[in-house]
Amino acid sequence: MKSIAVIPARMGSSRFPGKPLAKIHGVPMIGHCYFRTKMCEELIETYVATCDEEIYDYINSIGGKAIMTSHTHERATDRTAEAMLKIEKIMGQEVDIVVMVQGDEPMVTPGMISQSLKPFKDDPSINVVNLMSKMDTVAEFESPDEVKVVVDKKSDAIYFSREPIPSRKKGVEDVPMLKQVCIIPFKRDFLLSFNQLSETELEVIESVDMMRIIENGDKVHMVMTDVKSYSVDTEEERVLIEKKMIGDSLMSKYVDRDG
Repeated sequence: MKSIAVIPARMGSSRFPGKPLAKIHGVPMIGHCYFRTKMCEELIETYVATCDEEIYDYINSIGGKAIMTSHTHERATDRTAEAMLKIEKIMGQEVDIVVMVQGDEPMVTPGMISQSLKPFKDDPSINVVNLMSKMDTVAEFESPDEVKVVVDKKSDAIYFSREPIPSRKKGVEDVPMLKQVCIIPFKRDFLLSFNQLSETELEVIESVDMMRIIENGDKVHMVMTDVKSYSVDTEEERVLIEKKMIGDSLMSKYVDRDG
């Protein structure tokens, strides 16, 4: 399979404006995502997709690859699809898989990306994969910043929500507390078809675009990862992640290159 990674990023976050360039151990967050994603040997290309010149210029300054995309995209999948088509023109060939890696996951590892690609090799019927991980605390489970997921016995997603699902209201303490990790590989044509579909009611209610797939009768295959990864949506979370990344072994391989 010819697989590429696209990291969509924009400066206009409502809760944390400019967060892609917010520094963690002296490196902008988008830099951590780019360097760590690029380490995955199964990828033939890694690009940052952005509508902001500041991000584009930064990625070029570290010797990375970036693609300018439209300012009108409201969903990361739309930006990823536009970038994929532009990258294919540069490469002169179509890809098989595009891995969408959110630009606010600075602790992503190359192993997580490899893990997300494995199901495509095992089952040709799979069109999209999403990593998930266990949550350690009830506070994290109840946070609307974390997208929770419930899966069936085949590890396909049943539902995504920002609410704590499944319910703990009946006194069940040991419910499966699973969250979405935003490493999401799509088959090329499935991503293009997905972006042609209208937004669905539950997608809008939950603000989770994977719901569009479920509501249209398709499957999102979930893969468990034991790697602890955290998204950054606020300055407080940036500070927390900076502490968690102290001594990070991957960071030592690229932090000096960033200067």
